[in-house]
Amino acid sequence: MRKVVVGAMVTMDGVMQAPGAPQEDPTGGFKFGGWVAPVADSDPVFREEIGKLFSEPFDLLLGRRTYDIFAAYWPYAEGGSYDDIARTFNRITKYVATRKGVELTWKGSVPLHDAAKDVATLKQENGPTLLTQGSTELVHSLLAAGLVDEIRTFTFPLVLGKGKRLFDETSEPRAFKLTHSAVSPNGLMATTYVRGGDVKSGTVGGVQEPTAAELARRQKLQRES
Repeated sequence: MRKVVVGAMVTMDGVMQAPGAPQEDPTGGFKFGGWVAPVADSDPVFREEIGKLFSEPFDLLLGRRTYDIFAAYWPYAEGGSYDDIARTFNRITKYVATRKGVELTWKGSVPLHDAAKDVATLKQENGPTLLTQGSTELVHSLLAAGLVDEIRTFTFPLVLGKGKRLFDETSEPRAFKLTHSAVSPNGLMATTYVRGGDVKSGTVGGVQEPTAAELARRQKLQRES
C-alpha cells in the first residue's frame, strides 16, 4: 500500500504560494514570489532536509498549475545547482490532476481526472510514496478526503499576510504526531508529522464546576449565535 506525503514550503502564517521565483504564480496579485530563495540557497539545514525528502523512493503528485511550472523548468535543469533533484524528477512518474484532453508533455506524466478518487486507488497499489509539491488545490482535496498520511513542512521565518495556504476550512479534522524536526540558524524549521488518530479535546486544568460567570458567558454565546 502506498502512502501520500504532502511536502510543502510554507511561511509562518501558512502561505505556500510561489515559493520558487517572482513569476512562478502571481495569481490574485501575489507580489512575494520567490520568498524561499534568500534562505534556501544558502541554508545547510534546508539542503540537508530537502535531500532526505527526495532520497526516498517516490512519485510526484501534482496539481495542473504546479505541473506546468515544473515541466517548464526541471527537464532543462540537469547539470545545474540542483542536478540531483532534476535527474530524479525527470526519471520518476508524475501523476497530474488535470482535465481530460489536456496534453502532458513532460516524460513520465500520467493524468488524474478525478484526483481524490484516483489517488485513493493508487494508494491501494504497491509502489513508492506519492509526494506532493506545491499544488494547493490538490492538497486541499486530499486533506478533505482524509488521504494524507504524512506532512513534511519547511517553515520559513516570514509572514506574508495573503496568498494560497496549506490548510483551509475543508481539511478533515485529524491529529498528527511529530516524528522529526530540525531548526537552522536562519530560523527555518523542517518538520515531519504522521497521522495520529482523531482529534481529542478536554478542559485545561481538569474538569471543574463552572462558575456563575462562566454559565452566564455560555448563555450569552448561545443567544448571540
